[in-house]
Amino acid sequence: MTADVMFDIPTVLSADEILDKAFKRASKIEHTGVTRLETVREINIAKLKSSSDTIVTTMGKYVKAFPSIGKLSPFYSELIDMTVGTDKLRKALGAIDWSRGQVAKISKQAVRDVSAAEKIGWIDEIRRGAYGRISSVVKQVSKELDLLASARNTIRKFPTVSPDDPTIVIAGAPNVGKSQLIGRISTAKPRVAVYPFTTQEISVGMFEKKYLRYQVIDTPGLLDRPFDQRNAIELRAVLALRHLADAIVFVMDPSETCGYPMSEQEHLLHEIETEFKGVLMFVVENKLDIVSSPSERRKISAETGAGVQELVDDMVAALRAKAAAPKGDEAPQPSPQQHL
Repeated sequence: MTADVMFDIPTVLSADEILDKAFKRASKIEHTGVTRLETVREINIAKLKSSSDTIVTTMGKYVKAFPSIGKLSPFYSELIDMTVGTDKLRKALGAIDWSRGQVAKISKQAVRDVSAAEKIGWIDEIRRGAYGRISSVVKQVSKELDLLASARNTIRKFPTVSPDDPTIVIAGAPNVGKSQLIGRISTAKPRVAVYPFTTQEISVGMFEKKYLRYQVIDTPGLLDRPFDQRNAIELRAVLALRHLADAIVFVMDPSETCGYPMSEQEHLLHEIETEFKGVLMFVVENKLDIVSSPSERRKISAETGAGVQELVDDMVAALRAKAAAPKGDEAPQPSPQQHL
């Protein structure tokens, strides 16, 4: 499920497309009055109101549809700031709201002027002038409309995460088997390949155990370097860990076929454990089908499924114990020696 379900944002038209839509709709209006002057007056009033309503309504849908940053969870607000830019989005929405207000004012004044006009020529001139000013105002926010269109396409690709479901985040260096593991234990079907940085986006899967639903999140590969030096893809993984994780499964590859030596993976594990104290941590060594190290860590194979069900059972038990513990108490952590 992606965020287009949660953020129901309509397709954002360009300035020219909005104007074309508004004026075409207005051009189809017909009206018959008692006199020719009355007929022309009523037709032009209807055209002004129709074109204005189309623009104001269309832009209003954009302003209302985009999420209010202040009401979003920290996960989504930071994700929007990282990918779109919170300030840019707010300014763009403010400009669109200003534009629709100006269009409404121009139209209302033109309607008053048309109502008072005593000659057909004046009426046509008033409408054409109003159309020109309306077009100018809408085109002033062309860049903002383009930004909203781009933001909409970005936001609708966000994963939909539930704040109410216990969340397990799968982390580790690139190519250690995270995507394969999440695909085995949940409904997610991430793309799996044998080269680093396959996972370009956060993907979400679900599984049920004893009538409760659990959320599993696959993160982009984390490189072994300080957090403040990470790239955009890595920052998304950190974001998921920080705001979503009730438990972290840190996957290691003792075969080192991932391209990263165990010393680098150990350093990354230490950094994650330090950064996310208090979060349940399950450290596993993957690729048991290739090699089994002499360490006391849990061994699994995401390829064959060996040890995976036992891992899931232990995670569920630990999360249930944590949820049942009185506030302020901590559920028992897996022993450092076993790193369940």
